[in-house]
Amino acid sequence: MTERKMFELQTPIPELILRGTLLFVLFMALFRILPRRTGGELAPMDLVFLLLVTESASHSLGDFDSLPDGAVQIVTLMALNYLTNRLSFASPGFMRLVEHAPIQIIRDGQAIPRNLRRELLTAEELRSHLRLNGIDDIAQVKSAYVESDGRLSVIRADEETDQGGGDEGISRA
Repeated sequence: MTERKMFELQTPIPELILRGTLLFVLFMALFRILPRRTGGELAPMDLVFLLLVTESASHSLGDFDSLPDGAVQIVTLMALNYLTNRLSFASPGFMRLVEHAPIQIIRDGQAIPRNLRRELLTAEELRSHLRLNGIDDIAQVKSAYVESDGRLSVIRADEETDQGGGDEGISRA
């Protein structure tokens, strides 16, 4: 049996890049179809990146005998994450492909049962989120949304409709 060296590449670089790319795409697709609350407060892209980098790092520390194998996969994942973020910023169509759109779950003080079911959000969980926002009665809510990162955003019924919160003042440099 030949002795493998820690700093010698054991797997061809194209195979390592392909493995990292396939895992990245697979996890992005899976997180796209899962309800938002599954990912917690991390955006799906960030969660995928974190999971895959951790997995690659663990292989480079244990399953692989070679540090360069893990390093190639980590660099591949970093490049894919950067590219995904860059494309999301530059292309609204690509952003819609990789991120969830916000979904309204309360309209004019009334829960929208279909959307709650779609997000697997129970009435008790909704009440808990409202309490965390300082609201003890759903009637106080003009609208509420589950955002793309799984957080709940709430607009109170007593707030003015336009407080300059739109993105009219945001320009892309």
